[in-house]
Amino acid sequence: MASVKKAAKATEQYLHRIFTIPEAPDSTLGRIEKEISENLAGFLGDRIVATNNALTDIENDFCDATLPEEPEFVSDHMHHLLDKLVSQSVHTSSPSFIGHMTSALPYFILSLTKLMVGLNQNLVKVETSKAFTPLERQVLGMMHNLVYQEQESFYQQWMHSANHSLGAFCSGGTVANITALWVARNNLLKADGSFKGVAREGLFNAFKHYGYDGLAILVSARGHYSLKKSADLLGIGQENVIEIPTDEFNKIDCQKLLVKCRELTEKNIKILSIVGVAGTTETGNIDPLDKLADIAQQYQCNFHVDAAWGGATLLSNKYRPLLKGIERADSVTIDAHKQMYVPMGAGLIVFKDPTAVSAIEHHAEYIIRKGAKDLGSHTLEGSRPGMAMLVYSCLHIISRPGYEMLFNQGIEKANYFADLIDQHSDFELITRPELCLLTYRYVPESVQKILKTGTSLQQAKINVLLDKLTKIIQKRQRENGKSFVSRTKIEAARYDGAKTLVFRVVLANPLTSREILVDILQEQCELAKESISLLPEFNEYI
Repeated sequence: MASVKKAAKATEQYLHRIFTIPEAPDSTLGRIEKEISENLAGFLGDRIVATNNALTDIENDFCDATLPEEPEFVSDHMHHLLDKLVSQSVHTSSPSFIGHMTSALPYFILSLTKLMVGLNQNLVKVETSKAFTPLERQVLGMMHNLVYQEQESFYQQWMHSANHSLGAFCSGGTVANITALWVARNNLLKADGSFKGVAREGLFNAFKHYGYDGLAILVSARGHYSLKKSADLLGIGQENVIEIPTDEFNKIDCQKLLVKCRELTEKNIKILSIVGVAGTTETGNIDPLDKLADIAQQYQCNFHVDAAWGGATLLSNKYRPLLKGIERADSVTIDAHKQMYVPMGAGLIVFKDPTAVSAIEHHAEYIIRKGAKDLGSHTLEGSRPGMAMLVYSCLHIISRPGYEMLFNQGIEKANYFADLIDQHSDFELITRPELCLLTYRYVPESVQKILKTGTSLQQAKINVLLDKLTKIIQKRQRENGKSFVSRTKIEAARYDGAKTLVFRVVLANPLTSREILVDILQEQCELAKESISLLPEFNEYI
């Protein structure tokens, strides 16, 4: 037992080190590389004041559309970027930046990114990527294995098959979701007899051939907006992305889903896909994926899981059971640039059936020819950088147990913060974390009592005032520049589903300490007391 604890402690110390940039060369770029993850404010000095400028003020630095006629020294240009760009950028790596799904990056990412950019490989075609193509196929195999856990022989057969693909890398969850539904649509409305398939003949002829009066995509009310983009682009129509209400835990209501499935079927509208959410963007909750898989099977439709945020949790043996049923999905979206600590632009989609992507296969005589192992033949995007290399390296350098420690700590930290909020007399926890997201708001103790005992009309009036107060606190905290939380508006079960403005926190940065969380809550308390004076309507309730 002692040796296990010692190993865990060593791993924890190692992970802390890889998120702290070591000494860098004494150059402008070198110092930026070091300070960008530690003390950007201290490095920039007076320049940091500029970060509080309104966006319109910052736009004044970038309003000249004239093309430069004279070359500039790199050193001079770096100083220009420092003054105009770096000093006014969002310090997403700060341990007190806990408002969005963007976190600190391991220090080694900077070196790896230089290597990736320097090689400048284009993953559309083996002729422009060579070793990067099999590497990307291997990473897709590793991520497929993470989700589906097939036998080794499965990956030996399919991983490097020229006419098949286990998935695709893309710029993010939006393109991954579009790809998933594109594949589902083309497989549903495939070539049949004289009909050449929806890809060639379009939806109108497809509906005539198959006798459908429309297609529908079903997802919870917490589903990501990219699904409506997908429906728009695929000709299905945004209104045919049907949002199913959620329960008190922000998970899709399966009974209401079944009712909608029956209703659509009776109207001769074919259900294209049921989409499960594994880590909702606003609250971090996970749908009952096993139940959704059963319903998809019952109605013989595609089952896709949007796990852009929560999918990486599968790397944690402790919390993997939260995603039970994901292995039954036809396709799964995961964003490596979220919980896997890779820079922006690293999303991916994996398919249970390696033959599924043949429904979107495309070729060109000059580049992605039939029979070649070009990854571009099964992707929506053409030219792409070698982001798979960064995922490959992170998986090796951090390792699965390292990721597990990061995820476990994030979830435990979120639960600690939730308890902190619960114990504070002037805060109200709105959604308790399932992963590492939570929502809450500032509600003075005296106001909480009225909310519990007052009439529905009183509650409605108070909630309108609390929405205004939440917005003021969040904006002032952002402007202060010490810390950052985001805000969103969600249906609160305790207020009969009324839309409520709340603070939203994402605890993904391993350098965010409990002390920082205490300070953030204290800062919000102070801002709230100052801000209430801006809302004199509160006087009758305080």
